[in-house]
Parts: sequence; C-alpha cells; structure tokens
Amino acid sequence: MTENPFQPPVDTANANKDEAQGLTTSRATYNVVTDTVTGVNVRWSDNKFQAVFVFISIIVAASLGALLAAINTQWNLPWYGGALIGSFAGLVIGIFASGIFLMFYRTARHLKGKHD
Repeated sequence: MTENPFQPPVDTANANKDEAQGLTTSRATYNVVTDTVTGVNVRWSDNKFQAVFVFISIIVAASLGALLAAINTQWNLPWYGGALIGSFAGLVIGIFASGIFLMFYRTARHLKGKHD
C-alpha cells in the first residue's frame, strides 16, 4: 500500500510532548486556533482569572466613582450615581484589560511551544 500524498505529515515530537503534559493533540490544536484566530476559550484558569479581575475592577471603580461624586458637589450627582457610572467603567476597563493581558500571555506561551 502506498503512502497518501494528501495526508499531512505527523509531528510526533510535539504530539508526544503535548500528551506528556496531559493534552491530546486535538486539544492542543483547538487551543492554538482559539488563541490565535477565533473561538471560545474554554480554559478554566483563564476564565477564572478574567472573572476575578473584572469583579475587582468593578469594585475599585465603583468605590472611586462614589467617592468622586460625594466630594465634587459641582456635578450634582449623588454618591450612588457615581458608583453606578464607576461600576460600568470598571466593567468595560476590566474586560478589555484582562483580555489584553491574556492575549499577550497566551501569545508568549505559544511562542515557547506550550499550548496548555
């Protein structure tokens, strides 16, 4: 039987390394595609990091907004209005900041050959 010319070559060195780390080849491929092209990130550690980061940024920004609204009387804004505006700002900033951090972190990991 002849070898299929349309079959892609199998990289056994990286496949064995990924399987030794507890990853299947299909999972490593999925992680590369979702990190570099498009898709849903299903890593528990990344999702947990992003949730905690966004929660903390909402708390910090809401506190700062309430404090600024209470101190600055020229705004005619009650403290809870400042907290609401601050919490929305913290939500947006937290999502973008944690997403950008994860983007650079995962890029560095992929460049090192670690597709966990």
